[in-house]
Amino acid sequence: MSRPTAGLCDVCVHQKVIRNTRGSSFSLCELSKVDEAFARYPPLPILKCRGFAPRDPEPPGSVA
Repeated sequence: MSRPTAGLCDVCVHQKVIRNTRGSSFSLCELSKVDEAFARYPPLPILKCRGFAPRDPEPPGSVA
């Protein structure tokens, strides 16, 4: 079973994926720690967000 897309969060520098012991995963917005306008766990998928900042792409040949 593949996990559903989180929209912009999937490629945002502010996302942290939280996994619990039962195998569920949740998309935490780390901007929520400094700005209460951002939901800690936003309803997904996020299609537009004023706090969106793309992650740097991984350099070619890097091992993830």
